[in-house]
Amino acid sequence: MSKPHSRREVTDLGSLKLLAHPIRYRVMDRLRQGPATSTTLARALGLNTGVTSYHLRQMAEHGFIEEVPELSRGRERWWRARPLDLRFPRRSEQSEEMRPVMDEMHRLDFAAELEQFARFQLEREELGPWADALLFSRGSIRVDLAELEEFFEEYISLLKRYQRPDEETPPHARTVLARLLAFPVPTSTTDTAAEANVREHD
Repeated sequence: MSKPHSRREVTDLGSLKLLAHPIRYRVMDRLRQGPATSTTLARALGLNTGVTSYHLRQMAEHGFIEEVPELSRGRERWWRARPLDLRFPRRSEQSEEMRPVMDEMHRLDFAAELEQFARFQLEREELGPWADALLFSRGSIRVDLAELEEFFEEYISLLKRYQRPDEETPPHARTVLARLLAFPVPTSTTDTAAEANVREHD
């Protein structure tokens, strides 16, 4: 049964560094797809079980993953990602040590998204009706900082509406990746060009 996502503020540097570690990032990404053991993770990620076991313990100590006792047998331990709504410090709240760590985490995020999209494109013709399931919207909004925060929270609420328990999910449902990226028009862009872009895509 799926659990509701609980909100967690990640503010300590140790936890941030853990999430920005390339191997742990890949482990976390794999566990979000479903439970796994150190052996199955090692096979999927091209690592040895000693490495995956070590990183799993580290991630469990920081509370990002948890053991699945109903699947574990003997010394074989199964792990899953905890259902968390992770929140991170705003740029203005980050220390000098935090900023490069957050930048690296964002770099890993974008690289992973591009890889996932490339795989979708390669497999698209084999997906049948789901080949049409590519939603894309490009637009802009005119907001102050408080309104932008409200916009983001409304988006999160919409996501949570469809992150339902297994028993409430339609039988033919699939996991669909949904991503939101919003940022101010760069100041290097001229006002005229920025306004033209807003009108073009509204």
